[in-house]
Amino acid sequence: MTRAGSDTGLLVLHALRCGGYAGLPRLSATTGLSESELESELIDLAVAGQVTRLSGLDAWGCTDAGREADAERITAQLEAAGARAAVKAAFDRFLVLNPELLDLCTAWQLRPVEGEQIVNDHDDPAYDARVLDRFADLHERTMPVCHALETALPRFGRYRVRLASALDRARSGDLAYVADSTASYHVVWAELHEDLLATLGIPR
Repeated sequence: MTRAGSDTGLLVLHALRCGGYAGLPRLSATTGLSESELESELIDLAVAGQVTRLSGLDAWGCTDAGREADAERITAQLEAAGARAAVKAAFDRFLVLNPELLDLCTAWQLRPVEGEQIVNDHDDPAYDARVLDRFADLHERTMPVCHALETALPRFGRYRVRLASALDRARSGDLAYVADSTASYHVVWAELHEDLLATLGIPR
């Protein structure tokens, strides 16, 4: 088996398929691999025609061939693990929580003032604290879903780690980790949503 066909190669390819173009630091945070490991895997995936590097930028993305290869291999991985039913059950629970996450992101970006919604300039710490408390409550209810996914397919475990890290950073005062950073709670949640759709072969 070529390195591009390895489990680590699939981890990198799938991260690009679910998260879009990304540089080495973001890919490292997504996959848990070191940048040197990533460089090696990306070179092999590029030789196989499955990833490409944006000209002039340190960002990699899937090719059409890469997306097709990822879809085939992710399906094979799911079936080999006998995990389809467990992942589908977790996805159904995730879908119940997803509208609440979207509402919270809206509440973070806009706040009511005298009956109107205005852009949240984060000059009202009490308001932000209330919204972050609601994020923490949602996070607590999301963790059993993440644990179920990780039990079914260990690669899903990175989402549990990344969501917890983003929430911790936001509650420590780094507010970009709610919805603005590429490592924000909202972005990681969206990648998890995309991963679930891709894993189950459900079109968006």
